[in-house]
Amino acid sequence: MKVNVHSNFWLRSSVYSGTNARSLIPDLFEGLGAKRILLVSDLGLENTGVVKKVAETFEQPKLGARAEIVGQFLGVTQDAASECVNKALKYAREVNADAILAIGGGSVIDTAKALKFGLYKGITDINDSIPSGYLYEGFPKAQSMNIPHISVATTAGTGSEVSPIAVIYNEHKKVKMNIYNIFLSSDVAILDPELTVGLPNDITAYTGADALTHAIEAIVSPAATSITDAYAFQAIRVIERNLPRAVRDGTNIEARMEMLYGSMMGITAFCSALKAIPVHNFAHAYGALFRIPHGLANAVFLPVVMESTPDLYLPKAHLIAEAFSVKINDEDSKGILAKVIEKLRVFLSDLGLPSDFSAYGNQSDMKRILKAVMTDPAATNYPMSEELIMSVVSRVSPVRIN
Repeated sequence: MKVNVHSNFWLRSSVYSGTNARSLIPDLFEGLGAKRILLVSDLGLENTGVVKKVAETFEQPKLGARAEIVGQFLGVTQDAASECVNKALKYAREVNADAILAIGGGSVIDTAKALKFGLYKGITDINDSIPSGYLYEGFPKAQSMNIPHISVATTAGTGSEVSPIAVIYNEHKKVKMNIYNIFLSSDVAILDPELTVGLPNDITAYTGADALTHAIEAIVSPAATSITDAYAFQAIRVIERNLPRAVRDGTNIEARMEMLYGSMMGITAFCSALKAIPVHNFAHAYGALFRIPHGLANAVFLPVVMESTPDLYLPKAHLIAEAFSVKINDEDSKGILAKVIEKLRVFLSDLGLPSDFSAYGNQSDMKRILKAVMTDPAATNYPMSEELIMSVVSRVSPVRIN
């Protein structure tokens, strides 16, 4: 058996879950020593009343000095754009905020994490801190940022509320940048299923596919351990059973709660087994180039990449099959993997997800696509040949590739 020379599994965020878990937020901030909180979210969540549901928990009768919300930054855009982060940094300093409350999905929570990083580092332009597109800060450089930080997840997909990674979109270079620092993750993550019931079916499916991709890429990672396998395996099981239920009936609180758990477990395994992530590599590149939602990009690429890079998946095909409720008899690993991919395609199709990007216009510039895929930070640990990239792209493109 091959033993990893070194592995790390870090659980930093405290997780509070269940219906109305949001009611705990004021006291949690009090315990963290917060005084002046900046609420970070987006206009969509404000319009649906989710921001109000969380903010009104601070309107309860005060018993002595309590933390208070001193400002709301609701300008978060798709993919946590760097200009948006910079505006949040400026506003946070204007209101003299000393704590952050993020309410949203991956874009909002990643914006908040980059905001925390920027405040701690004294940054005014987040792009300046990531000149190469990827910044890794491990110990001893990684230090507690001492900025109380609570995240409220409103989607079950990225798991960003507990991850140490912030993915930021650089609009000028049209690339997704990554910051990795263990102290980026929230002090507290709130998983309140009531705040996800209004999520549209398509967004529920997109984000759920992202969570599933995290779990599958974690379980086949060369850096996987028994610990990460346990989280990834259970995440796949939970998602397989509950994502269709959440898509069919968005008001199903049990399915919504389970999907929040599945998302959290998937990203926990993913971040601790971060090595070969070719699906995310493609998804990052296409998201940056063509503004395709991240979860949708993962859903389209996942079965194609699994077929195109079988050597990565074959050693764990039996484990994925068991977690994904694939019936196997006496098939070898290749047969098992083929059955997994077949079920995966049906599973994603039944969720209403497409098998290509025909809804996203012209994607025929292969030179541009090759550069984006091969220079994405994810390509460092798992480089792919031009031939492989072209083969995958040709199967998801709606038009002939140049």
